[in-house]
Amino acid sequence: MIFWVIVAFILIASVTIYQYSEQNRDYHAERMERKEEQIKQSIDLVLQKTTYPVTTENLGHIFKDEIYEIALVQNINFNIYDLQGQLIKSSRPKFEIDSISTCLDAEVLNKLASTPTKRYVEQKSAAGYHYQASYTYINDRRFKHVGILNLPYFEDNSFNDKELKEILLRLTGAYLLLMLLAIGLAYLISKYITRSLQTISDRLDQTDLTKRNEKIIIENPSEEIGKLITSYNEMIDELEISAAKLAKGEREQAWREMAKQVAHEIKNPLTPMRLSVQNFERKFDPNDPDIKKKVSEYSKTLIQQIDTMSSIASAFSNFAKMPAQQNETLNVVKIVKMAVDIFDENYIQFSSDEEEIIAKLDRTQLIRVVTNLVKNATQAIAGLEEPSVLVTVNKDGDYVKITVGDNGVGIPMESKEKVFEPKFTTKTSGMGLGLGMVKNIVETYNGSIQFVSQEDKGTVFTVHFPLAKD
Repeated sequence: MIFWVIVAFILIASVTIYQYSEQNRDYHAERMERKEEQIKQSIDLVLQKTTYPVTTENLGHIFKDEIYEIALVQNINFNIYDLQGQLIKSSRPKFEIDSISTCLDAEVLNKLASTPTKRYVEQKSAAGYHYQASYTYINDRRFKHVGILNLPYFEDNSFNDKELKEILLRLTGAYLLLMLLAIGLAYLISKYITRSLQTISDRLDQTDLTKRNEKIIIENPSEEIGKLITSYNEMIDELEISAAKLAKGEREQAWREMAKQVAHEIKNPLTPMRLSVQNFERKFDPNDPDIKKKVSEYSKTLIQQIDTMSSIASAFSNFAKMPAQQNETLNVVKIVKMAVDIFDENYIQFSSDEEEIIAKLDRTQLIRVVTNLVKNATQAIAGLEEPSVLVTVNKDGDYVKITVGDNGVGIPMESKEKVFEPKFTTKTSGMGLGLGMVKNIVETYNGSIQFVSQEDKGTVFTVHFPLAKD
């Protein structure tokens, strides 16, 4: 909006200046023609009344005094030359004669003789001022050329320039006001959009299976935001139904363990979803020409995570297992990079020597493995002055190797054997299901996971998946 206000101002100002320039040029051209015609009429009247023969040689005698009277009446000075371009008489005072050309250039005489109208206008300059000079023939009663009339015409644009300046100043004031209105409107629109995103982000952050979750209600949301809200509200409905059914089955320990795993599975996608919404809110620019495309991309990412959560809730409500894993032919490099891009921290880096490594895996499960490992790495480096997390994807024989390394606190020696056990955790929060779930997913696809760790130096997790066979 601000850009188009500026463009409109530049265009209108340019057109205004051009229009004034054209009007000035046309006005002075017409005025010079009128003055020239009036002087010629006065000269013809003198030639009709004179007792001298109307010849070139007598022009000096004929207009000895009359030239000053004509100049005084018409309020403009002019000069009379003979047909060879020699100055005969000038209406200017004697002390200005030196500044008048006593002989016309041959170019002027040639152009005057060659024009069909027998009139030539020359652009000239003197003392830093630009002026026009017209040349036309003086005829006798038989229309024979006897001399050349030269009319210097100085253009006075001071009034028009002052008027143009005033118009441009008023135009600038009007567009400054319009620009302030555009900025205010753009601010209100951006606040309206980010308000919806902030509401969704806060509600996702507050989602908890252990209590009743409120639905998101926003009046007149955009299409993309509306899809997110609908998916979230549907998920909340299904979670409530699932929680009610789970309460009836808590008599057996197996169901309680399953409920914990489901809770972890649902909470796991919330972190990248929240990061995506917060990242988009922080980098949101209403004037970005690609804003619609970016909104659509991040909407698809969030909807995919919400759909996964919805499927988990549906499965949980039916007392079934986690969503069935599907074998898809995936570019592991692309999927892992997409999972890493969810995190906004600039110390998280991604590297790969290959552009494409194909394996048959479930896209959602692969993203879950990567996000769990990266999330654990970020928690291990909390508080460090120079934190670093590096994620790499490369080929290793018939396998694709994914590594996630950090320079964090490391894993104590007494805890290394229990890292992949369910319910084990070295953190003060969480249920300890993350790495156990990762190990189950990896082994489901005939892969393996190992780690190397040193206290106060860092940890590197390495995951191997079989490559897709041709």
